[in-house]
Amino acid sequence: MNSTTRHSGRSYAEVYRESIEQPEKFWLGAAEAVEWEKPPTRALDASAAPTYRWFPGATLNTCFNALDRHVRDGHGDRAALIYDSAMAPDASRTYSYAQLLDEVSRFAGVLTERGVATGDRVIIYMPMIPEAAIAMLACARIGAVHSVVFGGFAAKELATRIDDAGPVVLVTASGGLEPGRIVEYLPMVEKALELSATPPHTVIVKAREQIPGSAADYRGSAATWFDWDTLIADASPAQPVPVAATDPLYILYTSGTTGKPKGVIRDNGGHAVALTWSMKNIYDIGPGDVWWTASDVGWVVGHSYIVYGPLLAGATSVLYEGKPVGTPDAGAFWRVISDHGVSALFTAPTAIRAVRKADPDAREVAKYDISSLKALFVAGERLDPDTYAWTTKILDRPVVDHWWQTETGWAICANLLGLQPMPIKPGSPTVPVPGYRVEVLGDNGNPLPAGTEGQIVIALPLPPGALTGLWRDPDRYTRAYLAAFDGYYLTGDSGYIDEDGYVFVLGRSDDVINVAGHRLSAGSIEAVVAGHPAVAESAVVGIRDELKGQRPSGYVVLKAGADVDPDTLRSELVAMVRDQIGAVAAFRDVTVVPALPKTRSGKILRKTVRQIVDRDVYTVPSTIEDTTVLEILEKQLRS
Repeated sequence: MNSTTRHSGRSYAEVYRESIEQPEKFWLGAAEAVEWEKPPTRALDASAAPTYRWFPGATLNTCFNALDRHVRDGHGDRAALIYDSAMAPDASRTYSYAQLLDEVSRFAGVLTERGVATGDRVIIYMPMIPEAAIAMLACARIGAVHSVVFGGFAAKELATRIDDAGPVVLVTASGGLEPGRIVEYLPMVEKALELSATPPHTVIVKAREQIPGSAADYRGSAATWFDWDTLIADASPAQPVPVAATDPLYILYTSGTTGKPKGVIRDNGGHAVALTWSMKNIYDIGPGDVWWTASDVGWVVGHSYIVYGPLLAGATSVLYEGKPVGTPDAGAFWRVISDHGVSALFTAPTAIRAVRKADPDAREVAKYDISSLKALFVAGERLDPDTYAWTTKILDRPVVDHWWQTETGWAICANLLGLQPMPIKPGSPTVPVPGYRVEVLGDNGNPLPAGTEGQIVIALPLPPGALTGLWRDPDRYTRAYLAAFDGYYLTGDSGYIDEDGYVFVLGRSDDVINVAGHRLSAGSIEAVVAGHPAVAESAVVGIRDELKGQRPSGYVVLKAGADVDPDTLRSELVAMVRDQIGAVAAFRDVTVVPALPKTRSGKILRKTVRQIVDRDVYTVPSTIEDTTVLEILEKQLRS
């Protein structure tokens, strides 16, 4: 479908103004794209402010909107889900909407037969296989609340989430496939059940032929273990159960500063409306388009834009089991785009940097036909201007940075390609998305002038689709997000808004470096460092300094094949920072490292790097991608 046919003809400014000044009109209009069992008569319930609810009194079923209505309307043969496994190519397959509906309906029947009722919780601990999405949609179909735990989390982390969510069933697989290794899940599940104070009564296992282990191996456990394929073969399909718009669809845990994960609650109605609106207006994706989010279903991006968003929009979603490099090479992304005619790709900046590091001259791109690709979207952490420039050059398509959080569930700021594409400013995710009133405040709570860095906040109420609270912890929700500034949600990020209304997100507020009383953004310095032609990626952290309190210290990973003397590199980077930021930055430390520690979603663990350098005691984060990177880094920096 030609993207120009989707534009409404209304300007961004007009649409945004209506969303802020007439939210009832705006969101009731957006809700018309969703099919309701009982349609909403009003959009916002502010009776319990500062906790808000969207579409009170309305009822719907999210799974019906994602699957049934498309089949009913004659689109059952359209591809719904393409499973592309670089790890097990023979397992790859495509599900039509009718086929996916059948699988989901029958697994919903399995859950019902195992005693799962509306409102019950189900933990899903799965690798990137179709059954993960099927289990999520099956929960939504019967009104159960799913909580997806990233596959491969250690037993202790899984047990913590089990005890907080209180599930009656846990759905898992025999394991996940990583380059050069397999990750067996079932021993970790068994250990988690032993550690849990409130284990589920049932475990359902999808056995994978590439990985040993099955439900039959765990018959002696406290829980009753069942085989997925055996149960689903005899299951009766379950029909969709209408639930209140304000009922929870899922709980997704995000790391908390106290060590206890925060269970973000997402509702059914606001979520369906927001994601349906976003697919059309932000991403310019609709029925018949092939959409690929290169993430994991264990993260919010996977929830919103692998499973729910594309299917609500009637598009085709690619579920990819593999890496941007190493499965088998740096051409993996371009191969998937070529094979499936991908219209738009959504990934993290760190994935693009990994591709660039392995293939700096982009030789792999030329091997594939990527003419179907209209745009590349990135989020997860700041897209530095140098990576933006490289990606734009090799793709010759819009490279759209946008900013959001686990808590919001969809973009806070974006360049809305389906509404009104705007000029891109490198380093900025562009402008606030309709529904989000974004402001920058000083520490005293007063608004700051354009161009002045401060705390980025969002005026309440948050729009539909954002979190409605934390599971079983309303006080923590208030303390963590609403207490800092009256009437605002605290994003925890710092940045500024320029004269044109473009938002610049510089990093987490605790990434601000205080050099002799001067507050400097680590993100600003990283943007300069990333501009060096030999640098693939970098982290800048504030380390202790006896004279200045803190000073910035840089840690850089070189591009593949880069041949540069470390002392020369340091001198050049120091000169660049001095020229672009000023002597006030006091930037003089540069260390070349083989890799930077990251979470599985691609975020660099800057706090952990700082703790290693300062020789502080640190805890290995549960979300870390590769613990050996920390071991190597500690040996190098503490020797």
